[in-house]
Amino acid sequence: MRTIKAGAKSPEVYYLNELLIKLNYKVIVSDYFGTETDKSIRDFQLKNNLVVDGVVGLKTWSTLLEKSKNGFSSNNKLLSEQDLINFSKQFNLELAVVKAVNEVESNGKGFLIDGRPKILFEGHVFWDELEKRKINPSSYKNSNTQDILFEKYTKKYYVGGTAEYTRLEKARNLAQDKRFIDAANSSASWGLFQIMGFNATSIGYKSIDEFVEKMNQSEGEHLKAFGLFLEKNNLIALLRNKNWASFALKYNGPAYKTNKYDEKLMKAYQKYSR
Repeated sequence: MRTIKAGAKSPEVYYLNELLIKLNYKVIVSDYFGTETDKSIRDFQLKNNLVVDGVVGLKTWSTLLEKSKNGFSSNNKLLSEQDLINFSKQFNLELAVVKAVNEVESNGKGFLIDGRPKILFEGHVFWDELEKRKINPSSYKNSNTQDILFEKYTKKYYVGGTAEYTRLEKARNLAQDKRFIDAANSSASWGLFQIMGFNATSIGYKSIDEFVEKMNQSEGEHLKAFGLFLEKNNLIALLRNKNWASFALKYNGPAYKTNKYDEKLMKAYQKYSR
């Protein structure tokens, strides 16, 4: 594991926050090493006879993994080199292109520390998905549902990690009606490439249930869903031509410029093509 400290932003920080949550620290599961993460790490170091410096290096990582019983260990679920090779052959893409996209777009790993696929629940999408099913979301809007049901996009209620499943379950159980379960599952982004559930049938799955089942199986299945999404949205040619800016715009939206996704893709491709 890489040494990290306050201010860092990386997949390692996301995993660190997952471990801290498992050890009952009150942190937000994200890839940013903020104030609460720093405070929690210093407390952990103090309680485990480590140097209290807020730096997560070899000794702190080792102790964290030991105390959390090694955290995520479902190696059979992880993406393999062969998965990437198969993907490149299937879509006639350079392996270096596939590895570049995987590095930049996958954001680390597709499963939480407890083995469930990573999700992010979107309350504004849930609103729309209920309307699609002829359900009036306003009838279910109250102080108890404000974190899962709202009309306009906001990051306000994101909690990250396993806590996103609490929000998802709350939405699924809003009424004893299968339509609510389907709407809730369709309102979360799933797995390694964070494909929104509402894409399920349009990209080739029989139902949202089949999509969720596949997302629970492996990162290889996440990669297959990603391929289906790219194919459906005519993004394969952009990757073949290494048109990073156009690909980033269509996959990530206008914010790609702020996050420099196109530059990151190009640099990652150059690294893997050497």
